[in-house]
Amino acid sequence: MDSTSSTSTSPPRTTDTEDVRPDRCPPGDAARASPPGGGPAPSPERLARAALTRLIEPGDAVMGRWLAELGATTVVDVVRGRLHPGPYGLDPGRVGDYRARCAALDPVADLRLVQAHGGRFIIPGDPEWPSQLDDLREGRPVGLWVRGTGSLRLLALRSVALVGSRACTAYGAHVAGEIASQLAERGWVVVSGGAYGIDSAAHRGALAVGGATVGVLACGVDMSYPPGNTELIRRISAQGLLVSELAPGVHPNRFRFVLRNRVIAALTRGTVVVEAAVRSGALSTARRARDLNRHTMGVAGPVTSELSAGVHALIRSGGATLVTDASDIAELVGAIGDDLAPPRSGPVLPRDLLEPSVARVLEAVPGCADGAPVDRLAREAGLSPDAVLQHLYELVSLGYVERFGAHWRLVRRR
Repeated sequence: MDSTSSTSTSPPRTTDTEDVRPDRCPPGDAARASPPGGGPAPSPERLARAALTRLIEPGDAVMGRWLAELGATTVVDVVRGRLHPGPYGLDPGRVGDYRARCAALDPVADLRLVQAHGGRFIIPGDPEWPSQLDDLREGRPVGLWVRGTGSLRLLALRSVALVGSRACTAYGAHVAGEIASQLAERGWVVVSGGAYGIDSAAHRGALAVGGATVGVLACGVDMSYPPGNTELIRRISAQGLLVSELAPGVHPNRFRFVLRNRVIAALTRGTVVVEAAVRSGALSTARRARDLNRHTMGVAGPVTSELSAGVHALIRSGGATLVTDASDIAELVGAIGDDLAPPRSGPVLPRDLLEPSVARVLEAVPGCADGAPVDRLAREAGLSPDAVLQHLYELVSLGYVERFGAHWRLVRRR
């Protein structure tokens, strides 16, 4: 058969020009893809996923399904127009929406930029990738931009999220800072969102005791948002990690804050809501944690505070467990038998140490000024008069009772 008449099984292309995939360097420019310090060039999969972080919004379930079926390089080829969407069963309208953003894609430049800030880009399959993020299924991040020196996978193995209101009260900030410090001293990593309010208090509490903390941002890891937390974010990157699904330079918006909450919930072993109003965005993190079968916890606040109403409703509905300090949290999310909270009891009073018979005599002594004779005390205590008299003198030595003629009475404390 003539070769020109054979039927090709390859998917049709929209152009007969040289096949230059968007996740590969243009011809003659291969050096541009290499890291500034040398080393191997990024793989096509990594470049494609880096491009997608600028192309899509976090948690895009449609893109998640496409990636699972076709892989990142093929999806980017389709979006870029190198491959036709038809043979792959992709919605042309959806592809067109993605294609409108293609002009801004330069994954090589993004990788170089994050590396210049001391960061990196990790993808599923990397040794540093936290496998618990796979619980998000189609909403799993296509990759994560990470800034800092620690391993995200290792830090996330023993981590707890502390979230809450941005406009928190002094009570909420104090509790968040105390719990974060206690968790860090127990070897737990504190994860939060880097925002004002409870997030800031949680990060600072962990940093204050030399602990590790992870900030999951709703913007690029090369940015400082909110601006008032610039120094805090710098300290987090030095003493912990900054993490984002968004490419370098991308600004936050209201929806990105909500979407990043699912990463906080999936990354950690449990989420603690310290303070939140009924419509607080922090409650979305708790709901996602509950849906992912993570421990969800709440800290009670003043019943007169609107900023505690959301937490109280969450606890009352059974959606969260009440916790008061790090020991409660560690017992829930820690290893069975290894992170038990200490038994709680009130202070031990001297009266608690009395022998049972002595305590019965003390209880029988009336509080009136006249007191009572021994025979009456014996009837009240159910003991013999001789035993009661012996115990009364023991109580005198301890300063509990005194003799008043033939009667005995309690010593009045001044």
